[in-house]
Amino acid sequence: MPAELVTIANFRDLPEAMLAKGKLESAGIECFLGDDNMVRMDWFWSNLIGGVKLRVAETEAEEAIHLLEEEIPPELPADEDGDIYEQPVCPRCSSLDIGFGPPDKGIQLAALFVAGIPLPGGRDRWKCNHCGAEWEVLADVKPMPPESSTPSS
Repeated sequence: MPAELVTIANFRDLPEAMLAKGKLESAGIECFLGDDNMVRMDWFWSNLIGGVKLRVAETEAEEAIHLLEEEIPPELPADEDGDIYEQPVCPRCSSLDIGFGPPDKGIQLAALFVAGIPLPGGRDRWKCNHCGAEWEVLADVKPMPPESSTPSS
């Protein structure tokens, strides 16, 4: 008898759901996406239908949830030569929970509703999901430790 599938996570965006699915599959956990075709055809309905659902067998649900809740590693091996990829960090709080993209999504959505056309995103910026800090991409900037982020008098 096949195992019962349970939903362990919901995602608003398909790329985020695909990343989570890839992480579970790389650990040997078979998983499926629900409502992904609906979101792919018309992303605007994603919130209405509850997003893309990540489903696994009930027997593997606990292990899958544990894998998805793991912290982001600060370094990853980039290739066979031993090169290391360092994750970008927030310059304010040193969090690894950051994202990249335009900061004005509300204006873009309003323009899409009113005029029916998407607007360009403007400047690309990093945003910390932990403390809310935003900063522009600067290739040679190193993060400051949290305790030295305020000048001492």
